[in-house]
Amino acid sequence: MSPESTSTDRIALMQTFVRIVEAGTLSAAAAQLQTTQPTISRRLQALERFFGVRLLQRSTHTMKLTEDGERCYEQAKALLTSWAAFESHLRGAKDEAEGLLRVVVPHAFGQLQLVEPLLRFLQQHPKVDVEWLLRDDLRDLIGGGIDCAIQAGEVRDPSLVALRLMEIPRIVVAAPGLVGANPPGDDPAALAELPWLAFSTFYRREVVLTHRTTGATSRLPIRPRMATDSLFPLRQAALAGTGAAIVSTWLVEDDLAAGRLVHLVPSWRAAPLPVWLVYPYAQFYPARLRRFVEAVKAWAEQPR
Repeated sequence: MSPESTSTDRIALMQTFVRIVEAGTLSAAAAQLQTTQPTISRRLQALERFFGVRLLQRSTHTMKLTEDGERCYEQAKALLTSWAAFESHLRGAKDEAEGLLRVVVPHAFGQLQLVEPLLRFLQQHPKVDVEWLLRDDLRDLIGGGIDCAIQAGEVRDPSLVALRLMEIPRIVVAAPGLVGANPPGDDPAALAELPWLAFSTFYRREVVLTHRTTGATSRLPIRPRMATDSLFPLRQAALAGTGAAIVSTWLVEDDLAAGRLVHLVPSWRAAPLPVWLVYPYAQFYPARLRRFVEAVKAWAEQPR
């Protein structure tokens, strides 16, 4: 690294080094930092030249920290944490949340569950405006000008920061008229005799259930009478007696309490859905995004 390099350059190089270590590969780090693998490699080499030591041992398939690299990694993390605190302290009152925040949320969850923390956030931050976008498919956040998204299911995009918020339990339900006088009891095999509704985002032709206490699994092939990628028509079809369905418990709590739906095979459940708050990696996040992340995490941690 040349003598005229600034301390800001060195901090950026250390941020890249920490990201490489935590991502596990140069390509993953490049995806997270929205750059190319050759650029990441050049930054690593520049940091190694500056310190005069080898930080990583790399081969075609493996990457391992050297002894110097391990010391550098721990020190770099501590330094970056201190630098972030220093920045925050200097910004002080000027670091007020303001401007437009664009958020993508799932259709049903975004309308029935997430509006509460959204409205509380808007009340607490009067200078922030929010564009609340209901989409079940998560598209390119950066290309779409999206600040963050709340996503159900697994996160597979390595370019996103992913904060796990909660897990949503899922159960099998049906209208009382569908099961009639011969409910399936607690035997999941009996569910094969029922007509089914498929939630095509998560299951189409097969249902996998797990016993709550034993951990035993049961795989049940189904032939759905109706398939949909939205929870709203799925619930309506279940209420109409069209078929049995696997749904998130929050969606049908009132229906179960009122007897409009019944909980089938109550000792068995589908895999819970993880819910994530995701946003692109960046060197700096505006106060409006940081405050929104804090608000959603606080809401998710509340007992239910």
